[in-house]
Amino acid sequence: MLQLVLTKPSKVVGITLSRGLISMADCELCGAMKVSVKRVKMGKTEVTACGRCIDKMNLGPKETAPGLAKAQSMHTRTTHSTAYASRGRKGKDIMLKNEKELASDFGKRITNARKAKGWNHATLGKRMAETVNIIKATESGKRPTDGVLKKFERVLGISLWVAASEETTTQIDRSSSRGMTLGDYFTDNK
Repeated sequence: MLQLVLTKPSKVVGITLSRGLISMADCELCGAMKVSVKRVKMGKTEVTACGRCIDKMNLGPKETAPGLAKAQSMHTRTTHSTAYASRGRKGKDIMLKNEKELASDFGKRITNARKAKGWNHATLGKRMAETVNIIKATESGKRPTDGVLKKFERVLGISLWVAASEETTTQIDRSSSRGMTLGDYFTDNK
């Protein structure tokens, strides 16, 4: 491979040889002019550097630690395998784990349980070690983190999770492949 490196249309700065060495070029790191340079990787980019910069900045080829090389080879083996490509750490497909989902009326359940115990927002917040704003936001229907949901369940003695329901797709006209639109949904659910 022989490549000419040009900075200006009429001026040849260097000639690239097959091993990445360039004779009489400028170092992109220190600015040394017309020195022997080499293409090296610096971070995520490739630069043209002189030998002095390569030594000072330790940009030369690095040896891979034996444990890291083994881990990388194992990683490449598992990513190319189609059987476990979409699976979690233990080989189980995490997307199939939809046994329970958050109840659609979780806010009402929390409000009813709080009122049944005779507590106000501040009392519930103190018992859960959460702010009143989080309690009010959750009761209004804003979904909190799973940790906060577990606190609600534990402190109030309720269950906020229900068995997962199957999602269904409805087609309006069987002869066409058009799926249901929002307009169709609102028309059906009046």
